[in-house]
Amino acid sequence: MSTRGEVRSGGYITIGNARENNLRNISLRIPKGRLTVFAGVSGSGKSSVVFDTIAVESQRQLNESFPSFIRNRLPRYERPDAEVVANLSTAIVVDQRPVGGNSRSTVGTMTDIHPVLRVLFSRHGKPTAGESTKFSFNDPQGMCPACEGLGRTVRVDLDALIDEDKSLNEGAIRFPGFAKGTFQWQLYAESGLFDPDLPVKRFSAADREKLLHGSGFKVDRAGRNGVYKNEYEGVVLRFNRRYLKKGLDSLNERERAAVEQVVHEGPCPECRGGRLNQAALRSKIAGHSIADLTALEVDELIDVLTGLDLPAAKPIVASALSALRRVSGIGLGYLTLDRETPTLSGGESQRLKTVRHLGSSLTDLTFIFDEPSVGLHPRDVHRLNDLLIALRDKGNTVLVVEHDRDVLRIADHVVEMGPGAGTEGGEVVFEGTVAQLRRAATATGRALRSVPGLKERFREPTGTLPVRKAKLHNLKEVSVDLPTGVLTTVTGVAGSGKSTLVARVLPRQHPGVVLVDQSSTGISLRSVPATYLDVMDPIRAMFAEVSGQEAGLFSFNSAGACPSCKGRGVIQTDLAYLDPVTTTCEACGGSRYRPEALEHTLDDHTIADVLAMTTDDALGFFTDDNVRARLALLSEVGLGYLTLGQPLSTLSGGERQRLKLASRLHETGNVYVLDEPTTGLHMSDTRRLLALLDRLVDAGNTVVVIEHDLDVVRHSDWVVDMGPEAGRHGGQVVFEGTPAELLGAKGSHTARCLAADLEEYSARRRNG
Repeated sequence: MSTRGEVRSGGYITIGNARENNLRNISLRIPKGRLTVFAGVSGSGKSSVVFDTIAVESQRQLNESFPSFIRNRLPRYERPDAEVVANLSTAIVVDQRPVGGNSRSTVGTMTDIHPVLRVLFSRHGKPTAGESTKFSFNDPQGMCPACEGLGRTVRVDLDALIDEDKSLNEGAIRFPGFAKGTFQWQLYAESGLFDPDLPVKRFSAADREKLLHGSGFKVDRAGRNGVYKNEYEGVVLRFNRRYLKKGLDSLNERERAAVEQVVHEGPCPECRGGRLNQAALRSKIAGHSIADLTALEVDELIDVLTGLDLPAAKPIVASALSALRRVSGIGLGYLTLDRETPTLSGGESQRLKTVRHLGSSLTDLTFIFDEPSVGLHPRDVHRLNDLLIALRDKGNTVLVVEHDRDVLRIADHVVEMGPGAGTEGGEVVFEGTVAQLRRAATATGRALRSVPGLKERFREPTGTLPVRKAKLHNLKEVSVDLPTGVLTTVTGVAGSGKSTLVARVLPRQHPGVVLVDQSSTGISLRSVPATYLDVMDPIRAMFAEVSGQEAGLFSFNSAGACPSCKGRGVIQTDLAYLDPVTTTCEACGGSRYRPEALEHTLDDHTIADVLAMTTDDALGFFTDDNVRARLALLSEVGLGYLTLGQPLSTLSGGERQRLKLASRLHETGNVYVLDEPTTGLHMSDTRRLLALLDRLVDAGNTVVVIEHDLDVVRHSDWVVDMGPEAGRHGGQVVFEGTPAELLGAKGSHTARCLAADLEEYSARRRNG
């Protein structure tokens, strides 16, 4: 690995007069062939520079190099609002978005390691099952016929789905999607096939079978505009097709929760979770089937493949080992290849995406990372840093949006945006080296100089919240008493069992827990802070009361929508293979509303004026206690600068995370569980968050956070450390106690990192 002095510079990426989102005509020169970190408070404009300007323009210009036929089938990017974006190279964006997919997408398929194993078994497995497709659980030739390659079966629990003591009109079908009045309910209750007032238990055998499994004919259904002919499907057939066929992981959070109430799930009895048919499972190498190998953790699989004595298979094995070692090298050796990708965290997904590029021979690229340290324990950040440096040293430009101090310290160059967030940000407040940043009078510079120590006093618990014999995933029958009335942090390396224990098992054993997890917020143009916080309805009601009009007139998603832009505020013109053009709607001026809605005012403000208010301004405008209480929470989490009508699609990841937190803090219940709430937060924003959590606890609540951030750990009253390692080597409680007691804990990675962090910054302060 070369040193920084040996890295060859390739000139500069030049940006001139950039105005994307909140950027204020900024100009920048970013050194190529170097590792540049973009810092600044959440919402300061970092993503607007890196993703919305540099990445978008690079991808837009790359698409222009293709013929029009191909261009018309590629993603379309609008030209960023900047006068100059020059000297770009091809950009590869490695973001935090989960890789998604469904139950058929696994770590093995995502990393292309599973196809290599399929080739290995097709050529060297005994007895042979045939070509490589015969070992694919996503191919009809290889998949288990009983579970269709999913490895598990999910069956409807008829006793849970159907209340046979009730009639169809009384809601005999318990699933919400089939509730009385729904389209699906009409197929059964209003089709004329059944007596809708007869309890299901009194149906004839033929009618009961038809209700549950009937098919092959059409029925009439009354609709708004007449009678429609619809294909009939029995309740079970329709439920299976709509909700189970693609796997539970393809459902949204609400649907999955409802489905889980009426199904039984377990390993497929035929393949026992192996996903493949019997011919593929019988084929073995050194006593292992391909399903056996994919069920091993990556580090275990490396050992098995290294020990294979198959001279003819050396090239195939070497290819698999090379990819597996890259996965292990970035701290994901605890994953198994059969792990489904929807179950991966954002941090795990991001690192796996990066693995693909490490084996590439391409150079002179621009790699753009969105907070790659998310989900990483401090012990493993050095692995991430090695990865970023390796990409740079191959001759690439590496741009990283990051808050983590340990990532900042390896930067060749730092750009800090600010000074504040939203309309208070959008300026370049610092450019230079890390050493210069430590002396700068900026938010990041001050945060680097003022690292907090341990709290001097810890709150006394008011009781305990017991968790007993937890054994989900890798938990080894964990029993732990979480103290109530205090701030508890659950720590441990990635994959040690933190989220499983606190975000999955704890809410199951204590249903009253308020969980703020990592699931995403809605990010459509029509979703705004006012709708997300449920204050839009009371605001519309206020306008309706003073105007005498229907509340729908003051909704841009309903009767009040501008007819030209349909309530979006913008017009997007699709120019086929040319760049799409988005312009402010001329009819409504971007207000989203039709003129009739804007004729009415509340204290001399139209509904558009109200949506243009910042949260802090709106707090002074409204007198309704319910509205003020919810807006105050948004201000309390540091989002007082957001306007009530700002599309969520324009918010940064950190802003969305805090918006979600604010939306849940009003709920009744005094136990809050937060899964990595510092995601996307600047160090100064983290301190604001901790002040909020302190206020929650001081008001008599219990707060449990799952965190890697050492600032949160040292601020806690109690720490539960999971580990000692990840995967099957974790799943145990290795420490319980105060942060001060943690410093002396043996065998705890968190203890060692916390002690080193405190010592390093104490030494830095001593040395000035």
